Amino acid sequence: MRFDLVIRGGRIVDGTGAAAFAADVAVAGDRIAAVGDLAAAEAALTVDAAGRVVSPGFIDAHAHSDAYLLIEPDAPSKLTQGITTEVNGQCGGSAAPRLGPARLSSDWASQTYPLATHTSRGVSGGTAPGPTWTTVASYRALFEAVRPAINTVQFIGHNTLRAGVMGYDPRAAGPDDVREMCRRLEQALDEGGWGLSTGLIYQPGKYAAGEEVLALASTAAGRGAMYATHMRSEGDRLLESVAEVLDLVRATGIRAQISHLKTACPANWHEIVRLLETISQARREGVHVHSDRYPYLASGTDLDIVLPGWSSAGGRDAIMANLADPAARVRMASEMDASGRDWSAVMIGGGWSDASRAFSGRAVSEAAAELGLTPGQTVCRFIEADETRTGAFFFGMCAENLRRVYEQPWVMPGSDASLRAPWGPLGRDHPHPRAYGTMPRFLRLMTGREEGFERVCGLEEAVRRMTSLPAAAFGIRDRGVLRAGAFADVTVFAEDELRDIATYAAPHRFSEGVRQVIVNGALAFDNGRFTGERRGRFLER
Repeated sequence: MRFDLVIRGGRIVDGTGAAAFAADVAVAGDRIAAVGDLAAAEAALTVDAAGRVVSPGFIDAHAHSDAYLLIEPDAPSKLTQGITTEVNGQCGGSAAPRLGPARLSSDWASQTYPLATHTSRGVSGGTAPGPTWTTVASYRALFEAVRPAINTVQFIGHNTLRAGVMGYDPRAAGPDDVREMCRRLEQALDEGGWGLSTGLIYQPGKYAAGEEVLALASTAAGRGAMYATHMRSEGDRLLESVAEVLDLVRATGIRAQISHLKTACPANWHEIVRLLETISQARREGVHVHSDRYPYLASGTDLDIVLPGWSSAGGRDAIMANLADPAARVRMASEMDASGRDWSAVMIGGGWSDASRAFSGRAVSEAAAELGLTPGQTVCRFIEADETRTGAFFFGMCAENLRRVYEQPWVMPGSDASLRAPWGPLGRDHPHPRAYGTMPRFLRLMTGREEGFERVCGLEEAVRRMTSLPAAAFGIRDRGVLRAGAFADVTVFAEDELRDIATYAAPHRFSEGVRQVIVNGALAFDNGRFTGERRGRFLER
């Protein structure tokens, strides 16, 4: 029998958690045709996997590449980790739908995109500054015209919906507002959205009452969609926030994903036992909830999250106006200086101006000392220079709690990162190292290959967490397993060589050890080379 591609001589870890076994894998079109002894088979293309692990393509359960997939469709930082599918539109922010006053996140909005006009041969009409789509349907059409190298699962962001309907004012939603958000959500889901995501710590979602979130989740549940949430608090109100999620799931019957599960700040580390038991008990009761977590001890988000609440109410425009007002600026800096925050644990990440870029990878306290300013004044300076686009890393977690989270069989890895490349427009900022290293680091931590981190499980279970678990949790059909009939998303890697090398100081460094990545039957990455084969798909429920 002749196949399009045969992977020969590898050690099969099929994604189910079953013991590894020696076999070949044959691909015909976009599907796995056979797994077994295929010595007599012929193929147009052969991959020698001797001494390598052959597994399903890894699924990034929490990503933010919505817009960047259109800019760098080869998805280099993802392919080099063995990722074949991302779950995007997370934390309440999605690329679509763009409604009324809604804006893309500042790092997305500053980029240049292909125009939405396209032909059967691809995108035509050049590029334009800023987004060139409005609806989920038009985003999807552009995605399919560009054809990135990896698959996407697209969630619809609550913050994006709310901003489109209500703007960024810190007010409660009225009945008409809620109805319009629900209507827009229904449309977005019908156009290909996978579910609803919330970021209840961010603007404008932080102003939403529980009733508003419940109405939207009920709408999503009515469409058979999912709910993913960055909870209201991962610190002092952690348990209260978890209870809100579980109550919502019980009330609606919706399937839920708790994003990047963690106990932030040392004062809350002791809550890990109650946190995990609360979720585990809910699962025993039949509540359909899973979680993801990146394998690092620092979170990453925009630096403006440390601003006093009053100064950021109204979004970016309000922040910039307050920074331009001398009295308001003094008040902002003074309140941050009096907050008791450990500024040595806050590192400047991605910056867009020379003012902040010069301190990328350095603590706010260090920058403040060098500039002769207070930490609050330093934060104001960077946020103003970057027009609110300054990134930051917050070191507030511990390794023991990370291990305890990863001990849970319902927890999977998620990068919480957009794709990146060391070149071009996506290589200009200073991302969290998780953008390049999440999957190799997760596998190494789980299997005891990282010094100082106690082994959690064997290779087979670690791969299950990266493949069939997220596929089952999100309802992604025929992916996450190596079996005949499944889609041919496959990662071939050298177990002993698999490692992340990106650091907080030098993040633009590809992981090592992934040899080949096949997406929908096409060899997208081959021994360090991006082949240009791009067969990624916009996946549907």
